[in-house]
Formats: sequence, structure tokens, C-alpha cells
Amino acid sequence: MSEHHLRDLIDPDSHTVILVPGLDGTAELFYRQTPLLARAFNVVAFPLPDHRKATMEDLIDDLVQLIDEVSLRPVILIGESFGGALSMSLALRHPHLVEGLVIVNSFPYLENRIELAVAPWIIKAVPWAAMPFVRRFTEHRLHSAHALDEDLQEFHTRMQGIGRDGYIRRLELVAQYDIRHRLQDIAAPTLFLAGTDDRLVPSARWADFMGARVPGAEVVKLDGYGHCCLINHDLDLGSIVGTWWSMQQPGADLSL
Repeated sequence: MSEHHLRDLIDPDSHTVILVPGLDGTAELFYRQTPLLARAFNVVAFPLPDHRKATMEDLIDDLVQLIDEVSLRPVILIGESFGGALSMSLALRHPHLVEGLVIVNSFPYLENRIELAVAPWIIKAVPWAAMPFVRRFTEHRLHSAHALDEDLQEFHTRMQGIGRDGYIRRLELVAQYDIRHRLQDIAAPTLFLAGTDDRLVPSARWADFMGARVPGAEVVKLDGYGHCCLINHDLDLGSIVGTWWSMQQPGADLSL
């Protein structure tokens, strides 16, 4: 598909949102939120490449290429977890390409460096076919307590497409990641969303930390939601982002 044809599919009068997934890399977990966001935005997903040696710079370059293919102007990046880290990294490196950031259950750094360093080796030792069973034993750390059984079943079905090499490599990148000293350089309007019951990442604490350092950022706590909150039947990211983005536009009534 040519670059011009991709752009032809985008409504030129609407802002474009690019969805950047977490460690799974598939972008499949945006399935519930995509149609909700599409009520107000052009929506494009960015599945992460399954490359064993990809660097953060490589992923940034791939995302830049997608932005160039689908939009003639800066885009809004919605990044979940690792995708939030990647989105913020791109905003720091190419601020002219980003008109807004929505960062969901993410972080500028993770403290448990020893665990992060060991995790790729543990996963390499586990047969990849066994990973769906491993996820079922650890899902209490991933999901909201009020997630429906159908949400969880859909989660497990969609996670079957995770690539081993890319997943391991992204774990390695997380272990090296630290932008705490650069947060004040993020120039785009930024919304941090964090589940209060996230038991995988202390995302609520990190949202407060980042929100206090990114100029003009807003922080919204998602009460009762866990790490993989975007699959939940009762979360409408389209309404949250749409309301926030409307307030970023010239002439918006900030008193509302």
C-alpha cells in the first residue's frame, strides 16, 4: 500500500490517534477502545515488530515512519505501559511529530532492576507454548477485580499472537529505560491515566511523579482498574480522551 493511499484513508478534518501497545506488542488489546476513539478521531494501531535485536531507537524510527504514512500533521499518541515509554521517548526525540500524549499505566523508570534483568532469562527457559498457562496464574496482577469473564477470555485469545523474540527484547529494553531526568522536556499536552488497582506497575505513583514534572500535564486516576484496564467493558477511553482533547483546543472553556 503506498504512502499516499494510506493518507487517503484518513479523514483530513480529524485528528489522528496512534495506539502504541504494551509488552505484548500486538495492539490487539485496544480492540474495545478503538471504535470508541473512532467516534472523534482517526485511529491507527502500531503493532510492535517481533525483532530480537530492536533498540528503542529502532522502534521510534518505525513509529516515525508510520506517522509519516498516515498523517500530514502531528498526531496524538496513546501508549499503554511499555507503549507509554515508547511514546514519551518519541515525543522527546521528535517533538514536532506529536501534538498530544495519552499515557496509560506507564512509567519513566522501574526500580526492580534485578527482577527485570532476570525476567528475559526465565522466559527463555520456559517453552513459549506454555506462556498462556503462565499468564493465567499471574492474571491477578494484570486485571481489574470487576473484569468480566468474557473480558478475560478475550484477553487470553488475543494474547496468543505475541511473538517470543519481540517480547523478550522489550523486557530487556524496559530494564534499561530511564527518562526521569527528561520529563520536563516533554512539550506536548499530556494526559496520564493510571489504574488505582494496578498490581503490576505502581502506575498511580508514577503518574503523579510524571504529572508533576511534565509541563501542563494532567493526571486522571482510574478508580478500581488494574494494569490491563483497556479491555474492560465499562471503560470508555474515547470519552476520556475526547473530553481532555477538546479542552486543549484554542478557545476551550478551561473552567468546565
